[in-house]
Amino acid sequence: MHLDGSMSDGDGGNGRGTIDIPAAWTRVKRRLRAELGEDVFASWFARLELEDVQGGVARLTVPTRFLKSWIESHYLDRVLTTFRAEADDISRIEVGVRGASAPARPSAGSQAKPNPTSGPLNRLHATATAAALQGPGPLVETEITSPRGESGSVDLNGAPLDVRLTFANFVVGRSNALAHAAAERIARSDGDGALYNPLYVHAGVGLGKTHLLHAAGHAAREAGRRVIYLTADRFMYGFVNALKTQSALAFKERLRAIDLLILDDVQFIQGKSIQTEFGHTLNALIDSGRQVVVASDRPPTELEALDERVRSRLAGGLVVEIGGLDEGLRASILSARLDAVRQSHPNFEVSPAVSAYVARAITANGRDLEGAVNRLLAHATLTGAPVTVETAETAIRDLVKNREPKRVKIEDIQKLVASRYNVSRSDILSERRTAAVVKPRQIAMYLSKVLTLRSLPEIGRRFGGRDHTTVLHAVRKIEKQIGEDAVLGDEVELLKRMLQD
Repeated sequence: MHLDGSMSDGDGGNGRGTIDIPAAWTRVKRRLRAELGEDVFASWFARLELEDVQGGVARLTVPTRFLKSWIESHYLDRVLTTFRAEADDISRIEVGVRGASAPARPSAGSQAKPNPTSGPLNRLHATATAAALQGPGPLVETEITSPRGESGSVDLNGAPLDVRLTFANFVVGRSNALAHAAAERIARSDGDGALYNPLYVHAGVGLGKTHLLHAAGHAAREAGRRVIYLTADRFMYGFVNALKTQSALAFKERLRAIDLLILDDVQFIQGKSIQTEFGHTLNALIDSGRQVVVASDRPPTELEALDERVRSRLAGGLVVEIGGLDEGLRASILSARLDAVRQSHPNFEVSPAVSAYVARAITANGRDLEGAVNRLLAHATLTGAPVTVETAETAIRDLVKNREPKRVKIEDIQKLVASRYNVSRSDILSERRTAAVVKPRQIAMYLSKVLTLRSLPEIGRRFGGRDHTTVLHAVRKIEKQIGEDAVLGDEVELLKRMLQD
């Protein structure tokens, strides 16, 4: 039974015929998502991958040791049960770390004996990097000896800062100018006092928040400040390890003895004790005038899984959103990527027409733009043919957003229209018949009919239990007014775009 093949009766199957293992694994992840919920799945299973299946053992991999430990401690039986429901010849699950050397497999017919020192709790270890505490320089592991004489360590740095991500190559546009200015001001300050503390940057995937964090870390270290950059899973891993190795006090003290803490993907912090410690660390750093920079995919008020006191502390600083990339900014990012590639491939040429097409077609994020450049480069170097708009269309076809229109909710329509016309949503749902309320109510009904698949009776029920004839009258009236009043037409069109973006 292998990933590039299948399992048949001749392989010791159960008589059900061939089992498509990759398809079975896809169904396993789908079931885990449905049973555990989107938040739990995204936190612990989104990066879980199936490497191979041999001898009834399914080997799964994750990118970090912390995820491996957590899944083994909390979800291993659940994964096995779910996998066996799709392929009942699976007898055991092994979880490994991608990039780590695989453990020696037991010889055929033998059974691996449990090793008391190799379980998920005892295997936890981490590194405290002197570079993270002392500024630039080679990474040095600092060991801390536990009271029992065991060698434990404190994971503070997580990962070194990416040398490619600096302020020098961060492309600034209207959507990220404020975040860039705040991060640069903090990084280049003299350290006499923290600014905008904490600085909280939130943005969708691929819009530059991680680049900004790394750039701030580099600039601060160049200024001689002590910087630690951590992802959420590294922070959790370090804290759990410190508890297991009885070095929690050292972990806390070292973490708080810095000038700048940078924490990425804070939305993934899980567990009551870990959140509590994060809150204590946050308070200790801010109260002592140390700078904290945090990034997430949503504003602090929407981090529902995070402790309320931590959310409040995060929201108390400067909260900045990095918006979507407009076409001008996408063109600038694309130009910078092309210039960087030409340094190593001087014969690589992309015409202005191709650049304009790519910047216009790829609207999601900067990572897709980088992917587009790599594909154009591959086409040019592998075929030797010039890059045209036609070849670019073929090369980036799967990167172009062909998504379905956003599913708009009636509640969202009501909230937006109420805000736009300076009334409350309860006014729109009420029996009030003043002109200031009737107009936005009718516009909201019209938008509900145009932008949703709800029937007229259902829309009426959502608007305070009104009859479907009332909704129909509102829809026809707004349609007529739009045709006669260009200003109202533009207003309604703007509301449509705001709801669909």
